[in-house]
Amino acid sequence: MRIHKGLIGFIAITQSVLFLTHYLLYETWTFSPTGSEPPGGFWIKVVLGFLSVSFVAASLLAFRYTNAALRAFYRVAAVWMGLVSFLFLAAVFSWVIFGVVRMVGLDMNFHWTVELLFGAAVVAGLYGVFNAGWTRITRTTVRLANLPAAWHGRRAALISDLHLGHVRNGSFLRRMVAKILKEEPDAIFIAGDLYDGTAIDARRAAQPLSELMAPHGVYFVAGNHEQFGDDSKYLRAIEAAGVRVLSNEKVEVDGLQIVGVPYRNATLGGHLASALNGVRLDRGRASILLTHAPDHPEIAEAAGVSLQLSGHTHLGQFLPWSWIARRIYRQFVYGLSRIGKMQVFTSSGAGTWGPPLRLGSNPEIVVLQFE
Repeated sequence: MRIHKGLIGFIAITQSVLFLTHYLLYETWTFSPTGSEPPGGFWIKVVLGFLSVSFVAASLLAFRYTNAALRAFYRVAAVWMGLVSFLFLAAVFSWVIFGVVRMVGLDMNFHWTVELLFGAAVVAGLYGVFNAGWTRITRTTVRLANLPAAWHGRRAALISDLHLGHVRNGSFLRRMVAKILKEEPDAIFIAGDLYDGTAIDARRAAQPLSELMAPHGVYFVAGNHEQFGDDSKYLRAIEAAGVRVLSNEKVEVDGLQIVGVPYRNATLGGHLASALNGVRLDRGRASILLTHAPDHPEIAEAAGVSLQLSGHTHLGQFLPWSWIARRIYRQFVYGLSRIGKMQVFTSSGAGTWGPPLRLGSNPEIVVLQFE
């Protein structure tokens, strides 16, 4: 298995950060003012040492292999990665509290504080696992200028970021398909990252899409996880299931212009502008742009797009990553927003990437009603 030098560097940095994080957890849990070694300290080191390399190891294996044992290992490692985020914050708060208490000259039971905060972190993480499996239906009304009369009152379903792979697979997709069909939408949009990019039988995983029907079509654009490498196996599997894959092209349905630009052609403003210029939008009629990430809404607005539909952000999934996502994407991180004459709806997605946890964001299927 050949790995690019840049990827090796990224893996090395990631693993170093994980080592340091787990070292902080160990020092926080075992800290004693007397400096004595706690009971079982050696075995705590061994367990944390294994856990610190588990996610990177599971991820590297997952990109090449798939079997029941590896999927189980990956899920455990992924859940632990989520818990580590909460435990890291708990450890930091423990030391902050300890420092403040010492500065004001008070005494405190440091380990009692650590136990309390670590316990809260574990509870929050377990709730995050539960919440990640509870898909909501989010309903919103979108008013578009120059909307064709035929589309007044019609509804469309938007779903993104299912991330089929070692955590979620075809059975998860079947549940999502059933939820969408229950809403009886007039059109269905899949805004990328149907797959996680790990080793998977792409055609078998996409088979439930063959049951996904809508009077005015089912449309898909590729996300970054489909385009880590050659995306042809994914796109062929999706097309074989009867879904229309849009790649820098426009289709017209009862006067509504539907445009799809895949992630690779939308990451740079110049590429997105070129792709939109190539489809020859009629600015006098309403249009929908389906593209995976809300990276350059100003480019789409300048091209005359009426409504952009995206996913990708996951709303950060959980703290502290949700803070980072909000700083990067600002008002476009989630929900319906506006830039100039164009509206943008960014979905938090239906699945998860990495840790299968959500706290502060909910997995969703969006139902849009056009007015």
